[in-house]
Amino acid sequence: MFFLGDFMDWTDLCIKVNTQFTDAAANICNMALRSGIYVEDYSDLEQGALEIAHIDLIDEDLLNKDRNVSLIHLYFSEEDNLPEALDYLEQSLKNAGIEYSVDKSAIKDSDWAENWKKYFKVTEIGERLVICPGWEQYSNPKKAVLRIDPGAAFGTGTHATTSLCLTLLEKYTKSGDSVLDIGCGSGILGIAGCLLGADSAVGVDIDPTSVKVAKENADLNNVSENTKFIIGDLADNITDKYDVVCANIVADIIIRLTADISNYMKKDAVYITSGIIDIRVDEVKTAFNNAGLTIIDELKKDNWYAFALKF
Repeated sequence: MFFLGDFMDWTDLCIKVNTQFTDAAANICNMALRSGIYVEDYSDLEQGALEIAHIDLIDEDLLNKDRNVSLIHLYFSEEDNLPEALDYLEQSLKNAGIEYSVDKSAIKDSDWAENWKKYFKVTEIGERLVICPGWEQYSNPKKAVLRIDPGAAFGTGTHATTSLCLTLLEKYTKSGDSVLDIGCGSGILGIAGCLLGADSAVGVDIDPTSVKVAKENADLNNVSENTKFIIGDLADNITDKYDVVCANIVADIIIRLTADISNYMKKDAVYITSGIIDIRVDEVKTAFNNAGLTIIDELKKDNWYAFALKF
């Protein structure tokens, strides 16, 4: 997927905490890094296996994982301010009374996908959608199968916010719709929209690598002719209006975006948004109200919220 000239060094900052502090520590880590985090928590592995045993999720190496600790991974590029983020993390974790340890390791873009491949398996979303890694095999005529390779862009469908958005997207996307995904990452929401019946989807992201990966994922799902991915800061380069608008980002950006979201929504369009941690949900709801939006659906998973809204 990547050429040697595109490789750069990354830092995997791994925060180790007791599982009783996983959610609190993960919330702090999400504040330190916009791109996203990856949590290894195996405390309920057996129960999870029982619930989804038909997917054949469990690998042997997972069964040997420590059930008492969680590992929270933050991936920093060369352009990120790692010292500042590390200072924020250490101060915030100490103030929260969370015991932790930190480990840093260097990785390259060429290793990124391999890190994800260890644990990224087939995942069923809602009633009609299945997320399948590009290197896995899955076939079910009753399901829309979305094949995804995260590459160096976040978005596999397994994080709570993405799965919540996909659930709402499945519910509200109609045949012939147009979809806009703001902050598209790996392109998963726009591609899913097309697989669920939308005629077209546009994704925009400020990160050129994300746009590149999104285009490759569109190729993987045979929807390149129905999708367009562009580089831009939120919706600055968007001039059309859409039937479904998605934004799976962070609370501050959602608040900023929501004030002008009507500029990108057709009459009777649905606005689907997530990335909202529970401690920020009231602020975001106030922004919805100020924009004249009405919540028609509200979902919660772990500490994350997702909403479907209309004018």
